[in-house]
Amino acid sequence: MHDGKNVVQSQSYGPEARGGASKAEVIISDNNINYPKVDKCDILLSLTQKACDKYIDSLKPGGVLILDASVSRKPDRDDVKIYTIPILDTAVNQLKKPMVANIIALGSIYELTKVVSKEALEKAVLSRVPRGTEELNKKALQEGFKLIENHKDKLYGEVC
Repeated sequence: MHDGKNVVQSQSYGPEARGGASKAEVIISDNNINYPKVDKCDILLSLTQKACDKYIDSLKPGGVLILDASVSRKPDRDDVKIYTIPILDTAVNQLKKPMVANIIALGSIYELTKVVSKEALEKAVLSRVPRGTEELNKKALQEGFKLIENHKDKLYGEVC
């Protein structure tokens, strides 16, 4: 929204929130969004094997699959770009805060796609995090940027 684009987000957690595959969908468009659900996505982020297995069929051919490094079985898809990134490990071992994995993931998605401006992403993140956690979340976003910036030579459509 900070870039003047139309945005809609939906999520489903239900019983999955306690250890299974949960799902959040975000649509970003320069045009009007007529339907707020995703049929086939351009980008799929899977932090767990369970989520990857459950949602891989929703990724359209030519799409981008971002997997956490902990996902051991890569899907048998040669029609998508697959990136393996240590998102959870970075949250736990570098920042010592597992709950910022989602913000690290946003930084990585930004660096891979540039779907929004860096300024808009940072503004959106910092306006939505709990008061008192702004610096932690800003650092998490920066770590997500660095995960891609520091490995660009290994990333373009390759599993690293």
